[in-house]
Amino acid sequence: MFKSNQWDNAPFEGEVKIPSGCAVSAIIDRGGRPMTGEKVIRSIATMHDRSNGLGGGFAGYGIYPDYKEYYAFHLFYNDFQAKKETEDFLLRHFEIVYSSEMKTRKIKTIVNEPLIYRYFLSPLSKRLANSLLDEERYVVKCVNAINAGIDGAFVFSSGKNMGIFKGVGYPEDIGKFYLLDEEYEGYAWTAHGRYPTNTPGWWGGAHPFGLLDYSIVHNGEISSYDANRRYIEMYGYKCTLQTDTEVITYVIDYLIRVKKLTLQEVAKVISASFWSTIEEKSEEDRREETFLRKAFPSLLITGPFSIIFGFNGGIMALNDRLKLRSMVCAEKGDLAFISSEECGIRVIEPELDKIFSPAGGQPVIYTLKEGRV
Repeated sequence: MFKSNQWDNAPFEGEVKIPSGCAVSAIIDRGGRPMTGEKVIRSIATMHDRSNGLGGGFAGYGIYPDYKEYYAFHLFYNDFQAKKETEDFLLRHFEIVYSSEMKTRKIKTIVNEPLIYRYFLSPLSKRLANSLLDEERYVVKCVNAINAGIDGAFVFSSGKNMGIFKGVGYPEDIGKFYLLDEEYEGYAWTAHGRYPTNTPGWWGGAHPFGLLDYSIVHNGEISSYDANRRYIEMYGYKCTLQTDTEVITYVIDYLIRVKKLTLQEVAKVISASFWSTIEEKSEEDRREETFLRKAFPSLLITGPFSIIFGFNGGIMALNDRLKLRSMVCAEKGDLAFISSEECGIRVIEPELDKIFSPAGGQPVIYTLKEGRV
């Protein structure tokens, strides 16, 4: 029998414990009621052994009601020169309504943190008119310009009435570092505990990845990364953050914002059914899925993955088509939960109305109830 000192606390002799890399978790109140990040921190902390301290992060939705009309940019800076260059850029392209250093709490396990600043921005009308771009495309172009063009500056959050908080450390420590359990309230939260394999553990490479109000947390590996990256960079995106997960965010942004696909259609592109499976479906489904596979062949994401996609108004869970990574969904009244493991849900809501494991390639979408903000 296999025995490793690393897992001496296993409950049965000879049990092999396989972390399976990374943990994801999410909670949404479909009634729109705000909650601090305390519950999602407890959820992700329960899956501590699925990460290794090289990355953790959260996304919160509805957290900036006083500035909900403005784009909230969260930035990492390596030094004050990068900060100056970035702020000069922002002043040329936006009205800065408010800015500040991000409030954090000293945590002994969080070290070597970069400069972390926050800006609430409105695009300059003259600049926007001269650019011949709509507002969101203008913001995306500015985000790409900073991340690709200013050394030592990284925009890691850029949406309205939402924010991403991430860094190098265990997720429960990152949540406390940013005071998510005290300073912020939102109707939805996503979380990630990272176990990097092929890419470095650094502040910009932690999850979630975001663009505008979209955010992604991901467990798995993207074997199609090069094909996905080459395709998406033809449309102005720049993959600069040294991890395969970044490309998923840009692919989904392109499909939803640019190509106007629905969430269900996006799932059929990035986690498409096998051709043999499509042949067995109804004529209507077969026609739709055949079109999507032929229209976006380079955006099929292959390899084992489970992702949680956050957006203003909801969250979506999605596995790869073979379901090579675990994911559990549950509901209790207006609350809905997504987690890599059932324990991540039971720790914050032991009694549930419904719990299930979605099939591979089948999206599970939870949104705010009609009329809720």
